[in-house]
Amino acid sequence: MASFSNLTIGIIVASFTVFQLLFHVVSSWVSTRITPGFNNLSQKRKIEWNSRTVSTFHALVVGGFCLYILVYDDAVNADRLWGDPSIVKLNIAITTGYLISDLLLIIYYWKAIGDKYFVIHHLAALYAYYFVLSKGLLAYFGNFRLLAEFSTPFVNQRWFFEILGYPKSSKANIVNGLLMTVVFFVVRIAVMPVYYSHVISSFGTEAFHRLGFAAQSAWIISSVVLDVMNVMWMVRIAKGCYRVIRLIGREEVKTHRNGKSD
Repeated sequence: MASFSNLTIGIIVASFTVFQLLFHVVSSWVSTRITPGFNNLSQKRKIEWNSRTVSTFHALVVGGFCLYILVYDDAVNADRLWGDPSIVKLNIAITTGYLISDLLLIIYYWKAIGDKYFVIHHLAALYAYYFVLSKGLLAYFGNFRLLAEFSTPFVNQRWFFEILGYPKSSKANIVNGLLMTVVFFVVRIAVMPVYYSHVISSFGTEAFHRLGFAAQSAWIISSVVLDVMNVMWMVRIAKGCYRVIRLIGREEVKTHRNGKSD
């Protein structure tokens, strides 16, 4: 029977507590001191602001861990299905605490930050991470999914600029928008062939059969669900990037014409 170690439970609880404190206390306290515009936001906007601040912090922490594991954790990289999950469990336990915290906040503040796609995303991820944390299975693939977090800070920053009234044609907005599109594509879309080639190569192996139907189903279904949403989000981001590029073009044409008229 699957069970969680006391260390895993402790990390999840600590992570949950830290992210709740960041949302309810730290984010507002810091934001009022570094961003004067925060105090002018409506209560609904402040809730989403704090949610995105916490999201960015989580992304930087687990993204860094994820990259370290992919580069230096030989045990996990050598055996993608059954490799020693010790370090991966730490990272995924942190993420699990965050996902539970964020899911509860989404439900409680539904009118401000409610989003059915985020609920589906969080539940799918938690379902898959259950097998990593309780049985030590699929550590490589569980960690690989966390690469996606590198795009989160850019997505959140785009929202921050919009709420603070930065023009869409501003240099900061344009640079962040282009970086967001590129990074999102690289860590969520371009990596799909690599990820699924490893998935397919494991089919039919003895290690794959040892996983059992429940773990196999959780792994494949959650991966497909998450990547369908990634493609949907990529389409929206690409459309936004295209509009920004057209805006830059119009601004350059306008500048060129003004220069001639002068």
